[in-house]
Formats: sequence, C-alpha cells, structure tokens
Amino acid sequence: MQSNSRVFRVVFFVSLLLVGACVTINIYFPAEKVESVAGEIVDDIRGPRPDSEPKRQGFFRGRSLLASVVPLAWAQDATTVSNPAIRELKSRMKARYALLKPWFSNGVLKEGNDGFVAMVQTNKLGLKDKGTVRNLVTAENNDRQNLYREVAKALNIDPSQTGRIAEIFAKEWQNSL
Repeated sequence: MQSNSRVFRVVFFVSLLLVGACVTINIYFPAEKVESVAGEIVDDIRGPRPDSEPKRQGFFRGRSLLASVVPLAWAQDATTVSNPAIRELKSRMKARYALLKPWFSNGVLKEGNDGFVAMVQTNKLGLKDKGTVRNLVTAENNDRQNLYREVAKALNIDPSQTGRIAEIFAKEWQNSL
C-alpha cells in the first residue's frame, strides 16, 4: 500500500515538473521595420504621396544643430529590402498601377484590409472591361502575395507571418490612394 502511495507521489511530482517545464515560444515580429519597408515599397510603386513631407534643401534647414553634427549613417538601418525578386515584382506592379489607377478612381476597385485588391462595383462594367479588370486584379494580387513572401524572407520573418505583413502593407496601399 505504501509503495502505491510512493509511486503516486513520484508520478504526481514528475507530472507537475513536466507541466511547469512547458515553455511558450514567442515569435518576434518586427512590425516597425515592416511598416518602414512597406512605406518605401508602396512609394516606389505608386510614387510619393501628396501629403508626404517635401525633402528640405540645404544642410541645416529643418534640422537641429545636434542632428547636423551627428552623422546620419547610423540611421540607415536595414529597413530597405531589395533583391532581384523584389525589384522585379516592384517593376511589374508599378507598370500595372497605371492600368489599375482609373479603376480605383471610379470605385470599381478598392484596397482591402488584407493587403489585396478587391473588385467592388462591377455592375458599372461591360463584359470586356470585367475580364480586363479581373485579369489585372489577379495579376496584382499574385504579385502582392509573392512580394509579402519576399519581404518576409528578406527580413528573416517566419513565413507563417505573411498575413501580418500583408495587413501592414494594406494600410500603406490604402494611404497611397
């Protein structure tokens, strides 16, 4: 009887140790870095936003004395991401944006909160235009999916986090219209 009780205690304490030893692993997600990269990429594709601050001319204009003396090289963090795949995607998306822009303007297309383009008012379109817009949207969304994957790769972010990257890009796409 005592040996059963002893075994029970040992099993009980070992079980407690095992439960206590479970560790949750948090995956670090660099949201600020992704926001910075998203802003740069969207500006490269769609051009600078009308509400963005103009670049100031002159060395001291708009800068404190300390900021003028301290070199700016340290501020060039690795937020700019570029590789051949990203450059190719940006090039295609920039060329396609000229074709998409009128459809955004007349309300046929909108930027979704998921980082992808959505068709919303297709009742305004004829059959030929619907096909054209559908093909443009499909190509754009495919390139965006690939862009989000490449950004994840370039920033060493787990591929399972591309949805979060897309959501951050969504805000930038929406602000660029």
